[in-house]
Amino acid sequence: MRKIVLASASPRRKEILGITGLKFTVCVSDYEEDLDLPLKPRELARLLSSKKAEAVAHKYKNAIIIAADTFIAYKDRLLGKPHTGKEAESMLRLLNGKAHAVITGFTILDTGSGKKLSRSVETKVYFKRLSLEEIRAYVRSKEPLDKAGAYAIQGLGAVFVEKIEGDFFNVVGLPLCALAEGLKRFGVDVLK
Repeated sequence: MRKIVLASASPRRKEILGITGLKFTVCVSDYEEDLDLPLKPRELARLLSSKKAEAVAHKYKNAIIIAADTFIAYKDRLLGKPHTGKEAESMLRLLNGKAHAVITGFTILDTGSGKKLSRSVETKVYFKRLSLEEIRAYVRSKEPLDKAGAYAIQGLGAVFVEKIEGDFFNVVGLPLCALAEGLKRFGVDVLK
């Protein structure tokens, strides 16, 4: 089995990939994502994940690199991670009582052959109606500050979610079903 490298600083992605039982190492990509590029959301997610994979690939001669990028799409706006409590509150107020899309792009890159696969997965998330005090209490918890869209479905933010349509793990940051299917094309089967 060749080396598998997860090009991500996200502890959530590490945990999700760990579910597969695959042995892998983590090498954080230094690529700075830009949500303002003039691309459609799913295309942008694929591009950003591809750039993250490429930023790590040069460090490994014969490895499988996995990279991902997740953001929220609501109407014509893309929401990444808030940097302040004020930004988090603003994002949560925008999503309050509405549905939005969580889009994750992922790339699998074989540094030995140069073969690359980039896909994007979209999950629809429906928020319940929140009071301003609920939003502010959640922001005070500090949980939203490193999460796309300012919430963590796998944490306290789950209390906002009425339902989802699609892959739960995609909302957390790594669409495991689609990733496992993609890995098969590189000779990596998580069920063998």
